[in-house]
Amino acid sequence: MEANILVGGPKQFWPANFEQLATKHAQDFIWVGADQGAVALCELGISPNLAIGDFDSASSRDQFLVQVRAQKIIAARSEKDYTDTQLAVLMTEKYFPQVDKINIYGATGGRLDHLLANIFLVLGPEFEHLAAKVRLFDCQNSVSFYLPGEYQLLKEAQMTYLAFIPLTAVKDLSLFNTKYRLAKAKFNRPISLASNEFMEEKAHFAFSEGIVCVIQSRD
Repeated sequence: MEANILVGGPKQFWPANFEQLATKHAQDFIWVGADQGAVALCELGISPNLAIGDFDSASSRDQFLVQVRAQKIIAARSEKDYTDTQLAVLMTEKYFPQVDKINIYGATGGRLDHLLANIFLVLGPEFEHLAAKVRLFDCQNSVSFYLPGEYQLLKEAQMTYLAFIPLTAVKDLSLFNTKYRLAKAKFNRPISLASNEFMEEKAHFAFSEGIVCVIQSRD
């Protein structure tokens, strides 16, 4: 089972197929709305399984819409220890433990501090164990996260580029079947190894320590 979390980023950065996914295949997913994302889900005709946020920027009309449509609402204080996205991920794990993938939409395209908080989410000790489940999607990118191990990547349709981004110090990073390869490279700080490419429909990579973000993207 997959959960789709919609947060409050600009709609023009949603994947092209998001509204179709939300309207034609809504029953196939758990739906969670974070703050304005909950409002957007309701406007698409979805009754979120869970709506989370302080809704401090929502109009009275939007607040009423969420109250009527959402199956469960978790009200958060505007001053809190977690962002709405972080809280949505934590509550998704709590209320829907059967979920094996957490897809986050609306996490890019707005404020840079929000974007960085979303990228860095898996670095928190309470989130690290969820790294393999969490993915971010927008109109140009898909973002996934990995703990140490050996992995196979499948080239996604319409994606051109492949980036490997050590979010922490990383040891023994090796890249196979990619345009630019590595053999047991060590990085002591975060770095974006950008603009790599698949040479086939599959690529492989491995590392022994740290957390790596992988981005498939297109122009």
